Amino acid sequence: MLRVIAALTIALFASLPARAEVEITEVTSPGGITAWLVEEPSIPFMALELRFRGGASLDAPGKRGAINLMSGLLEEGAADLDARGFARELEALAASFDYDVSDDSLAVSARFLTENRDDAVELLRMSILEPTFDQVALDRVRGQVLTGLRSDSTDPDEIARAAFNKMAYGDHPYATNYRGTIESVEALTREDMLDAHAAVFAKDRLYVGAVGDITPEELGPLLDELLGALPDEGAPQPGPAEILIDGGTTVVPFDTPQSVAIFGQAGIEQDDPDFFAARVLNQVIGAGGFESRLMTEVREKRGLTYGVYSFLVPMDHAATLQGQVASSNETVAEAVSVIRDEWARAAAEGVTEEELEAAKRYVTGAYPLRFDGNAQIARIMVGMQMLGLPIDYIATRNAKVEAVTMDDVRRVAGELLDPEGLHFVVVGQPEGLESTVAN
Repeated sequence: MLRVIAALTIALFASLPARAEVEITEVTSPGGITAWLVEEPSIPFMALELRFRGGASLDAPGKRGAINLMSGLLEEGAADLDARGFARELEALAASFDYDVSDDSLAVSARFLTENRDDAVELLRMSILEPTFDQVALDRVRGQVLTGLRSDSTDPDEIARAAFNKMAYGDHPYATNYRGTIESVEALTREDMLDAHAAVFAKDRLYVGAVGDITPEELGPLLDELLGALPDEGAPQPGPAEILIDGGTTVVPFDTPQSVAIFGQAGIEQDDPDFFAARVLNQVIGAGGFESRLMTEVREKRGLTYGVYSFLVPMDHAATLQGQVASSNETVAEAVSVIRDEWARAAAEGVTEEELEAAKRYVTGAYPLRFDGNAQIARIMVGMQMLGLPIDYIATRNAKVEAVTMDDVRRVAGELLDPEGLHFVVVGQPEGLESTVAN
C-alpha cells in the first residue's frame, strides 16, 4: 500500500506543473466551517491543511513547551488506540498525518487516498479530538524534546537565536523557545497536556485548505464530521510584541573556532502597503544568494564567510528584519563591519536599476514554483487566509511585485533600514569585538 501512495504522489506532482493559475473555491460547511478548496480530480488523492492560530504562543504562564509537547502526542494514541495501534491504522490506510507547531500556529497536515477518505478522516478526527495523552507516550516524547533542548545548549546558532529573541521581545512569548526549557518541560504533566489542547483546538482560530479529489458538496460534510465537535473558543491570543532591541553588539562567549552572528532590527508587517517594496529591497541586500550585496561584499570580495543572508520575519505579533553570518573568530569583526556599511549604503542610496529589475524577475519567477503539489498549495491557501488576503491573491501577487518602482524601493530603504538600530548577537570568541550593551 505504501508503494501505491508513493506512486500516486509522484504522479500527482507530475500532474501539477509549477504554476500559479490556481482556481480557489470558498466552501462553507453546513455547520459553518469555512475552507478554501482547489479541485483536482485527475488523481484519487487529497491533501488537507488545518491551521490553528496562536500555536505555542498560547502556552500558559510557567508551562512553556506544553503546546509543543502536546502536539507531539497527537499520533501517540487516540480514542481506543494506543501509539502502535494508531501507527498500524495510519499505515494500513496509506495516509500521512503531520503535526507542526510554531510561535504563531499549530498546523495539522493530512494526505490520503480517495478510496480511504472516510476512514482516514475518522482517524484524523480521533487524533485531534480524542488524544489519550498516555503517560508512557508522554514520557517518551518528553525525552525526545529534552534531548533536542540539551543539544541546543551547545549549538552556537541556537544560543545566538535565543539571545537575540530574549533581547528583542522582552516578556512576550516570542522571547523564549517555543519548545520550552529543560526545567519547564521536565515539570509538564498530563493535565498540562489537556489544558494545552483546550487552548489551541477551537473554531475561532481555525483555517482550512483542501486540494485534490473532492467536490465542494463533499468537503462541507467532511469538515463537520472532522471538526464540528471543536469548542467555539480557545485561549486568548497574546498581544503585540514591542521590538525592544537597540543598535549595538552583544558578545556571548563560547568556545568555538568560528563565531556565529544573528543580526536584526525592527521590520515591516506583511499587510503593510510597502511590503513588496521591502521584499524586493531585501532580495538585493541579502536574500538573493550569490547575487546579493552582502554575499558579494562579505564572501566574494573578502572571503570572510561561506554564507551571509538577510530575511524579513513578519510574525503575527511582531515584525523584524534579520540576518545571519558565520566567520572565524579572527575575521568576524570585519564581517560585522562590512554588513553595517552595506546596511547604511542601502539606506542612503537604495538600489540600482539593474538590481531592481533582477530582484523583481527572481521574486516573480520563483513564485509559481511554490505550487508544486497538493500539500504545498493547501499550505499556501491557509497562509493566505491567516493573512486576510483575498481569494484571488495568487493571480494578482506578481503584478504587485512588478508595480514596485525605484522610488518605492529607495523610499522604503530610507524608512526601513536602520543602521544605528541594527544589533548583532555574536556567539564565539571574536577578536576585536566586544559587547556594547550589558548582557
